[in-house]
Amino acid sequence: MKKNNDNTNAFLIHICAFAGFMFPFGNIITPLIAWQTLKDRSPFLDEQGKEAVNFNISYTLYVFLLSIAFIPFAFGSIFNNHNGFFNGNHYNLDLDFSFNNAFGFIGLGSITGLIYLIGMALVIIASLKAREGENYKYPFTIKFIK
Repeated sequence: MKKNNDNTNAFLIHICAFAGFMFPFGNIITPLIAWQTLKDRSPFLDEQGKEAVNFNISYTLYVFLLSIAFIPFAFGSIFNNHNGFFNGNHYNLDLDFSFNNAFGFIGLGSITGLIYLIGMALVIIASLKAREGENYKYPFTIKFIK
């Protein structure tokens, strides 16, 4: 019976990463709290908690870096034709939203959406594997907590 409780608790540690949709950094804070409260119960919970927290920190870092890289493309796409932006006392802002100018904006936005979907799928897979008692390892995870 204890093994079943450990599997359920490991499932909850992984799945509580979806709290990030309810409040900022919930994908890091809730697994961290769950892991801290449950890590002394078994080595399995300790290992899965570390894995969940490390993945969510890594995932948030990757999304943040992609967002930072996205900003110059977005501004470059929107303000591509800025000739005569300051014309005396008048502000001449010519925003050109043609496909050629918006391609970088749309392309990187699509990549960001794809990364969000992959992250959600990985959390679901890890949750289901932990529910079955498997020791799941997320791909591309930086080991912040060892």
